[in-house]
Amino acid sequence: MKNTLKLFVVVLFAAFSLNASAQTGLKIGHIDFQALLAVLPGQDEMNKNLETYVAGLEAQLTSMQSEYESKINDYQANQATMSEIIRQTKEKEIMDLQGRIEAFNQQAQYDIQNKQLELTEPLIKKAQAAIEEVAKENGFTYIINGNEQILLYKSGIDILPLVKKKLGL
Repeated sequence: MKNTLKLFVVVLFAAFSLNASAQTGLKIGHIDFQALLAVLPGQDEMNKNLETYVAGLEAQLTSMQSEYESKINDYQANQATMSEIIRQTKEKEIMDLQGRIEAFNQQAQYDIQNKQLELTEPLIKKAQAAIEEVAKENGFTYIINGNEQILLYKSGIDILPLVKKKLGL
């Protein structure tokens, strides 16, 4: 459904663009935004920072899993000699720890995504600013991300070389 809506919007946009360009001389360019981000300086530092962040979360998760395994082993080794109340308490501790591990894992995935967005935001803003400057300097009306799979027809001018030149790459 979502792809159908995107396809409809693109077709509608293309129809209006063709009609409008015949009347007003629109200039449309395209760029592979991901290719631009890949060549921007700072990618290595960003990846290193993200890896460090992920490693810290993995260390915490490993610690929690070790504690869980230790409690399971202790429970299994001593289960026969435990009183009913101690057995119930140990089972509750194990279940609580398992729940904390699952919650930590979910939160860690969310935090990793947020950290990645936080680290890439300055690069994205820099790339967008360069694209806007190139578009203004060269009289483009629209710049389309040429990497998207919803384009039915790609004509126009690829501005990736112009943006790289603007950024000194």
